[in-house]
Amino acid sequence: MDELAQRIEVMRIEHRDLDDAIAALNSATVRDELQIARLKRRKLRLRDEIAQAEDMLVPDIIA
Repeated sequence: MDELAQRIEVMRIEHRDLDDAIAALNSATVRDELQIARLKRRKLRLRDEIAQAEDMLVPDIIA
């Protein structure tokens, strides 16, 4: 469990870093749209990975 929680934290940091990188590319005088699109796709994949990992931390509740 600890290992998974640490992995989630690393992914969250990477997600925030991608936010910063996208913001920096958006504010550049010459925008690299292809690179921005790649970073946004990576950020979305990372968000999905974080959600999936968080689901593994929560035990299933049988109704």
